[in-house]
Amino acid sequence: MFIKYIFIFYNTDNQYINISMENFCEIYNVSRETYTKLELYCQSLIEWQQKFNLVSNASLSNVWNRHFADSAQLFELIPHNAKTLLDMGSGAGFPGMVLAVMANEKTPYLKITLAESIGKKTLYLKHVKEITNTDVNILNIRVENIKGRFDVITARAMTALTDLLKYARPLLSTKGICIFPKGKNADEEINLAKASWNFDYKSVPSRTSDDGEILIISNLTEKRRK
Repeated sequence: MFIKYIFIFYNTDNQYINISMENFCEIYNVSRETYTKLELYCQSLIEWQQKFNLVSNASLSNVWNRHFADSAQLFELIPHNAKTLLDMGSGAGFPGMVLAVMANEKTPYLKITLAESIGKKTLYLKHVKEITNTDVNILNIRVENIKGRFDVITARAMTALTDLLKYARPLLSTKGICIFPKGKNADEEINLAKASWNFDYKSVPSRTSDDGEILIISNLTEKRRK
């Protein structure tokens, strides 16, 4: 028996809105089967959190909104022609594993790789892969040691933007983009990053936080030192 959860979004007046399974499936155009997989994932997170520190304990009181909906909103920002995606510092799988579960239904040609350096979190990711029957590549590796090129790179709550760009640049394909959720200090992080990097970016308001935004970064190059 699955535990039933509610997704929570903000409306334009920053008031909480409860989102049922039917509304979530409609908003993200996913089947009930995909929703059920995410629900099973959520249940396992709560169970494993009792043994391992996978996420902040405080976030569990609003786990759907804080982790699952927050990750799911990135899917529509992935270019339709993207073939590969790397999630750096995946942790408990946000956003990468949520995107992988959705991609298995919506864009099965998109090959997703999760990179996590902490062994216990990698073990958990493999558990989620198994219980949700998700086609996803999981690496127990530091980001600096990853090989290959990717059309899309994501990361959530990993490090400051300047460092994210440093890790991402050698891993981006020629026309690759980065999708990074950020909080209220996004503008400050952008200004600091522009001291070392050239890039174009688009900011998309977060659906799950009134002060959050999602940065879509393209044309990334390192500035030449004078």
